[in-house]
Amino acid sequence: MRDVPLSMFTVVGLLGMTGIIINDSIVLVTTIDEYAEDRGLFPSIIDGAADRLRPVMLTTLTTVLGMTPLLYETSQQAQFLKPTIITLVYGLGFGMILVLLVVPALVAIQHDVARQIKAMRRGLVSPAASVRWSFAVLWALVLGWFAVTLGHAILFGALPQVVIDAVPAMADRGPMSAALTLFCAGVVGLGGVAYVLGALGFQIARRRAA
Repeated sequence: MRDVPLSMFTVVGLLGMTGIIINDSIVLVTTIDEYAEDRGLFPSIIDGAADRLRPVMLTTLTTVLGMTPLLYETSQQAQFLKPTIITLVYGLGFGMILVLLVVPALVAIQHDVARQIKAMRRGLVSPAASVRWSFAVLWALVLGWFAVTLGHAILFGALPQVVIDAVPAMADRGPMSAALTLFCAGVVGLGGVAYVLGALGFQIARRRAA
């Protein structure tokens, strides 16, 4: 960037930038956790990001605007500092987006994934045998489908001929792209079928128990 090669000064700027971004992220996550004790997670994420907007923006703007004149300095002394300045200015500018947008999104994603894992654990220990078998069969089918698509493509660099014959449209695509597409489509289909069968089995079990 700006025709300035990487150097030890770039590493120094990178370390400083990383420390600031990590510190802002830790404070944001701590704020969200504190708010989550009294309200829901998603309102806490919104309120936490809103409360941390001004401190993060002020930290970024004061640093970036204070160092911007050095970006356009042409003196010989400033050339030694330019790798550090470039790293800090552009890194902190992008880091503000990471802290205020990406970190809250990751917290929400983590919450959603944790809910799905908790639901899966409940299903595995469900008193209804049909639900337990649905999960077991689903995972077996997913692993088998992975071996047929992505696993085969990773090991041999191509899809099995049986799969290509069954889905000729994938023959014109790259092996990894076709394998990933087929794997994702298969997982979605298997998940839908297992959900429907598990729900039906659960309803039948409830009626028998009643």
